[in-house]
Amino acid sequence: MTEIFDHLHFIMTSIRAKRMQSFLTGLGIAVGIGMVILLTSMGEGLQRFVLAEFTQFGTNLIAINPGKVKTLGTPLGVLGSERLLTLDDCAALRQIPQVEVAVPVTQGNAEVKAGGRTRRITVYGVGPDMDTAFRLRVASGRFLPPDDPRTARPFVVLGQKTSNELFPNADPLGQRILIGNIPARVIGVMESKGQILGFDMDDTVYIPAIRALDLFNREGLMEIDILYRQGYMAQEVVAAIRRTLLNRHGQEDFTITTQQQMLDVLGSVLGMLTTAVGALGGISLLVGSVGIFTVMTIAVRERTAEIGLLRALGATRSQILMLFLLEGTVLAGIGGAAGLLLGFCCGWLLHTFVPLLPIHTPWSFVVLAELLSMAIGIIAGIMPARQAARLDPLEALRSE
Repeated sequence: MTEIFDHLHFIMTSIRAKRMQSFLTGLGIAVGIGMVILLTSMGEGLQRFVLAEFTQFGTNLIAINPGKVKTLGTPLGVLGSERLLTLDDCAALRQIPQVEVAVPVTQGNAEVKAGGRTRRITVYGVGPDMDTAFRLRVASGRFLPPDDPRTARPFVVLGQKTSNELFPNADPLGQRILIGNIPARVIGVMESKGQILGFDMDDTVYIPAIRALDLFNREGLMEIDILYRQGYMAQEVVAAIRRTLLNRHGQEDFTITTQQQMLDVLGSVLGMLTTAVGALGGISLLVGSVGIFTVMTIAVRERTAEIGLLRALGATRSQILMLFLLEGTVLAGIGGAAGLLLGFCCGWLLHTFVPLLPIHTPWSFVVLAELLSMAIGIIAGIMPARQAARLDPLEALRSE
């Protein structure tokens, strides 16, 4: 134990003796570790935020889009499809035993007028099970009733923000509004949902899908969303959906995307983003490792006589090697600890001034970052330490 303390005292004395060089070297490591922690924390926070946004709707959702595409289905698939998705397709999918609800979806922007006020907002044409599929809650009134999809009554459900803007200090239930050129009666107001992936779910209205198709002059749906029953495998449900639509369309002119596929794609993209931004911090670590190598090499040259005295007093080559390796490791470890503190402080400041920016630092990142800094110290100090250990004691003493 005494020998360990002697080694540490020797190392700290050496570091203090060259304060400026040690500070600049430690600063390089600190900046590198700080950048790695900050950037990877931002990437990890973003990844968790996006995944949480998706999974708040549940994990047993499947989206069907018109058009056969190799990537995720999007409304652009309508342009290349042989046959559009229709309300009849949605009704057929609803008959699949594994399917709990099937929701037709079409979307667009329109002017909404009520009481002399006008707003241009997002209009969703959906089915009566939209609230069940996406876990939406009604604050007052009710959601769209289960009418015949082809003759659904002109009812509308308002988002919370839309309700407050069109009917300030008034109960909107039963009121008449004009959506584009379609008159509708308000039967419900949704609970506040906030923004989801940049879309304001409160600044919108929900109307029956057939009314939205008429409003936007469209023949087909943008999407059909399936909520399948618990206990079934997603691939089993996908196979049943594919069989049903193939029987109706005669060819696979549609794209089926499970929620897990969406999460996998997002996870891989965000994972690459996290790796890329973390690599930027690695540049600073490289600079820090060069600094350690330089400082340790200079230290060997400046302390040649000291090394000779240690050898003359009985220190073995392995002990000299260990002393210099430990010095590089301690120097890098101190810089790494300072970098962790720097990364945490920068992350806290960013989150304070930009609350919407998600920051999350797993403890595994902290441990790995500190181990990485110490590994850099060991690697960068190997050559100078070997050089010191190979010095001949007599030649080293003569250099004084």
